[in-house]
Amino acid sequence: MLRAAGSRIVFEDGERFVSGDEMLSMIWRVAGGLRSDGVVAGDGVVLRLGVNPEALAAIMGAFVVGARVSGVRDQVLPDDAGSMLIDDERVNMWMKGPDNPQEPAGRPRDIARVLWTSGSTGAPKGCCQTYASMSAAWAAHPDRWPPAVRSLATRLQRYLVFGSLSSQVMLEYGVLTLAAGGTMVAARPPGFPDAIVRHRATAGVITVGKLNQLVRDQRAKPVDLGSLRALLVSGSPLPPGRLREALDVLGPVVFHGYGQTETGMIAMLTPDEMTPSALDSVGRPPVHIDVRDGEIYVRTPAQASSYWNDPEETAAVFVNGWVRTRDLGALGNDGLLRLTGRARDVIIVHAELVYAGAVERVLVIDPTVAEAYVIGRPDDTTGESVHAYVVPTPGSTPDVPALTHLVAKTLGDPAAPSSVTVIDHVPLAPSGKPDKQALAGE
Repeated sequence: MLRAAGSRIVFEDGERFVSGDEMLSMIWRVAGGLRSDGVVAGDGVVLRLGVNPEALAAIMGAFVVGARVSGVRDQVLPDDAGSMLIDDERVNMWMKGPDNPQEPAGRPRDIARVLWTSGSTGAPKGCCQTYASMSAAWAAHPDRWPPAVRSLATRLQRYLVFGSLSSQVMLEYGVLTLAAGGTMVAARPPGFPDAIVRHRATAGVITVGKLNQLVRDQRAKPVDLGSLRALLVSGSPLPPGRLREALDVLGPVVFHGYGQTETGMIAMLTPDEMTPSALDSVGRPPVHIDVRDGEIYVRTPAQASSYWNDPEETAAVFVNGWVRTRDLGALGNDGLLRLTGRARDVIIVHAELVYAGAVERVLVIDPTVAEAYVIGRPDDTTGESVHAYVVPTPGSTPDVPALTHLVAKTLGDPAAPSSVTVIDHVPLAPSGKPDKQALAGE
């Protein structure tokens, strides 16, 4: 991939422009430095690096020597005293060494990456992906791209990267960008929409919360987003009303996908597929991904196989070759996957199970509701009770009694919210996902 790029720019960082040949040289220097410092296949390395060419070279160089690569979560090292810390100082030292080509040493059963989840449903978990699974991934191999990814690849001329290159999403779509002949562009603050304009970005990853803010900003004070061709919505499902609004304001640039750190991409809905009847879906799973609906189980060639130092959760989630997503959903006759909630997002009212996701989906049917978030609270009479928070569509005022009646009529009286609170926006967790725990703490 980098050899084929040659003199083409593959990474842009401010005034720095790194070609494929130069990036390959940097990778060889990192791999040589790791080996000189005694790192061999199976050893652990932990990256504490920014978003720059050296960070990409460090990740790839560590893969060359067959190391187990992990990022740092909130500046805290993983529970593994044997891992080498790779920081800017160490990488800069290696860059002074020779760039002799290095032989890859990754062993199929060894762990290649420990990918950390966002922690939105609890403490972050380290998803362990082996070298065999990483090699089976589609991103670097155009002949493996499913149709939705082929559509996306044509739009990745200038892909914004931020946060951490050791994250699943950033690196997966970064590698896809390079395979598609594009350039990874380091995004510097401020963020959306300024970064799109400043860097002439054609593509980027965005959370649901930040997408909603971008749409609000464009309505209030629009800027020229003419370069933009693809926004990959990540982290949580996008309600149909919000997806429709994003398409109206931003144009046909939104790719609505579904995936997990444990599995990578599970399904994706492209702008060309966003007909009115498809907006409530997360797209069509590729043919090489097996999906069992109900409580969704997934099997992919590139999935993780365990959690780092967590045998109990490993046994609960990685079951007989399948990954238990703990999401609820259904595959329609049209082949589209529709999510219906989370298996653990349950409120027990008078001993009856009420799924928060089901209530949220009913609430956003009302045209005055753009977003809905449902939580449970203890109740002396019913055990727990349902409480809803709704973000209105622009210029609308939700009718709270009508919303309560709509839920009761659709799902039954136990699901009817005991309270419906209108809010301007949902609080966001550090991951950028909606923070329902913050609502529960109010």
